[in-house]
Amino acid sequence: MYRIAEQRLSTLVNRGGNRPLAKSRIGLEKESLRVSPEGHLAQTQHPLALGSPLTHPYITTDYSEALTEFVTPPCTDIPSALNFLRDTQQFVYNVLAAAPEHERLWATSMPCVVAGETSIPIAQYGDSNPGVMKTVYRRGLGHRYGRVMQVIAGVHFNYSFPDAFWPLYQELEQHPGNRQTFISEQYFGLIRNLQRFGWLVPYLFGASPAVCKSFLGGQPTLLDSFDEHTYFQPFATSLRMGDIGYQNNKEAEMGVKANYDSLETYTASLMKATETPYSEFEKLGVVVNGRYEQLNANILQIENEYYSTIRPKQIVDPFEKPSHALLRRGVQYVELRSIDVNAYDPLGISERQLHFLEAFLVFCLLHESPPISEQERKDINHNELSAAHRGRDPHLMLNRNGKKISLKNWAAEITEAMTGVCALLDSGHEDKPYTNALAMQAEKIKDPDRTPSARMLAEMRQQDEAFFHFALRMSQQHQAYFQGLPSNPTREAEFIQQAEQSWARQHELEASKKEPFAAYLQRYFSQSV
Repeated sequence: MYRIAEQRLSTLVNRGGNRPLAKSRIGLEKESLRVSPEGHLAQTQHPLALGSPLTHPYITTDYSEALTEFVTPPCTDIPSALNFLRDTQQFVYNVLAAAPEHERLWATSMPCVVAGETSIPIAQYGDSNPGVMKTVYRRGLGHRYGRVMQVIAGVHFNYSFPDAFWPLYQELEQHPGNRQTFISEQYFGLIRNLQRFGWLVPYLFGASPAVCKSFLGGQPTLLDSFDEHTYFQPFATSLRMGDIGYQNNKEAEMGVKANYDSLETYTASLMKATETPYSEFEKLGVVVNGRYEQLNANILQIENEYYSTIRPKQIVDPFEKPSHALLRRGVQYVELRSIDVNAYDPLGISERQLHFLEAFLVFCLLHESPPISEQERKDINHNELSAAHRGRDPHLMLNRNGKKISLKNWAAEITEAMTGVCALLDSGHEDKPYTNALAMQAEKIKDPDRTPSARMLAEMRQQDEAFFHFALRMSQQHQAYFQGLPSNPTREAEFIQQAEQSWARQHELEASKKEPFAAYLQRYFSQSV
């Protein structure tokens, strides 16, 4: 069933020389909660020395003031992206060490002890219209889905193929049309296949098989009790990607589902959701007692609210909607969002993971990718949730083309089919990092005890520790790692300068504020392509 991918790969190798995929662009986004030395969610504001979270290009916040987000620029190789991520986190640790609170970064995707919704401070971005819009959007998320769901951390892998790759591939595919149209079509094919095979990511890299009981706030659950402080599931890989994580769990009721058949159908489906009122959200109100509680009462406030494991992306100009950017300039890269924070790596993700994921995305591009039918959509959802909650269950069966297949057998098929892709990516690398990364993942398929989720639960049993104490221990180890790194005065000076420049940009935005916020929102939502 992987014949088309093999044919495309063979032709690509024959026509493209040694490295047609050299200089792919790779970027990383990693979220980490700031916590107190005791492991409680930080109640302090985003440190001023880190710069403005509204305008800083590399250090910002996600949902909460305590949820720090690190962003790398696009890099032309994996080591460069990881080095930038390391340097950024080192700078943040230096700032935290100098502050009286002595906070640290949490080492896992699932949060620390959460003392209810009110203990989670919503991120603040100043009083410019763009800053207020970001805060109101987050306030709306809290009302719609609960604040606790929004402090789950993850890692995003941004990937784009080299510019020089596309003319060659378009010629091989004998596609006579517009180059950017072809590129967008190919990225959507990749996205559909990533959804088909995406259950493999939580199986291999899921690192959230357990959660602090405080996360559920006393709500009933089907999860098992690991101890008095921890819920878990015996074969879980990534509860973050399961039912207890942040999902658009009212899709059927709301009548919205992103359509990945093409760029046009995708943007149309999301734009419709941002323009269609939803009764439950109308009950919340938009402006209540003079304060905006959400941006609007529609199914989605903005397009980014739609949860997905992978997104098509284009750089957005100021005041431009993401869908408009895609329609005007096409897909520039994809953002893989289903990666748990790696508790066993101080950076949150390892080089081996990234080598495998790059090869996986290339494979998803080369494999044939028909539109996703309604039945296949149900199968995709079933497979994703099954892998998240029961991925290591030796009896787990997934749905494929109307038949049942074991996760183990399907995973082995995919990794075997990726062999040629890894060989191609290894061109010019004597140490064969892609082939070695693939071999490591193949071992996890043979032996589920090698997965990080199994390793976490085994350590918790051996150490007789709750999830919280495991995560705190790993957080302490990561803090020691960053504090033990040699100083880099040049890079530190760069970050200090960027922080100062980001505050200057925010102050400029605030000083130029003239338009009432209501008019600003109206203008944003009424713009057309």
